[in-house]
Amino acid sequence: MELKQLRYFVRVVELGSLSRAALDMGLVQSGLSQQISRLEGELCTRLLQRSSQGVTPTEAGVAFYREAQLTLRHADQARRAAQQARLTGTVSVGLAPTTAAVLGLPLMRAMRRRYPDVRLHMVETLSGHLATMLNARQLDLAVLFDSRVRASDSLKAARRWCVVPMLEEDLFFVSARAHTRADMPLSLELAQLQDEALILPTGPHGLRSTLDAAFARAQVSPKVVLEIDSLAMLMEAVGDGLGATLQPGAAVARFADADQRFHMARISDPLVKRQNLLCSLSDDELSPAALAARVVLADVAKTLVRQGLWVGATWIDAQKEASC
Repeated sequence: MELKQLRYFVRVVELGSLSRAALDMGLVQSGLSQQISRLEGELCTRLLQRSSQGVTPTEAGVAFYREAQLTLRHADQARRAAQQARLTGTVSVGLAPTTAAVLGLPLMRAMRRRYPDVRLHMVETLSGHLATMLNARQLDLAVLFDSRVRASDSLKAARRWCVVPMLEEDLFFVSARAHTRADMPLSLELAQLQDEALILPTGPHGLRSTLDAAFARAQVSPKVVLEIDSLAMLMEAVGDGLGATLQPGAAVARFADADQRFHMARISDPLVKRQNLLCSLSDDELSPAALAARVVLADVAKTLVRQGLWVGATWIDAQKEASC
């Protein structure tokens, strides 16, 4: 027996008509009738007497109606009590610059809407720094990348994290449109980048380690002309034509004119992808506010991916792979 069935039954009795009740609740009449029949079947008794003039409750229906009203009132009181006892506290969330570009503002909006009394402390820095901060308990949550989480056995031994695979990002060759030849394709292999001047983050950065491994597999020696550990400065240099870069689609999320400013070619090598992991302290270390924020972060990221707002990202339904 479900609360919605009780609500359906009570409304049908109040209006004396299945059709009027269905219209009032925005339901299909046949679906409402099936729900009532299912309820009667579960109770092994008839609750409504149906006629051409409408429906009236049977003797059993009258008794059930009174108890159903009481149950619904108690459910509403429980809901109001939960809403009034709103979560409070501070939650620290760490995001890499590319992740923050697409996820940061939607996450802040969603938390303000759902938990207005929870104060967010947002940190944007390189993924290597985020891992260190999370391990030092300076963050509650962080979105990290697979290479950064799995890179150090000593880090794994030291940490007690909950790690949930969240999404996978394609990588793109990004160049200034004004400095890109007209016949540049929309899809490239790493082997085609041998002679391209590249601007990349440095080695400790999670993306760079992913790229170095991919270039080694492809037996390509990249032509790195600049190394910049600031996403804003890196993309400014790319926009000025000082070189191209390899980044996830989220790297251009803060540019309203990205389509006019940049040319983006997807890297087609199957292993050149970046997995995003939702990492947090273990559940017994997280406050109720932090546990709620973790759910909101995952919900927001999933919505962005499925609405096509996280360019090049694919959601991973991999709860079985969670490690907490």
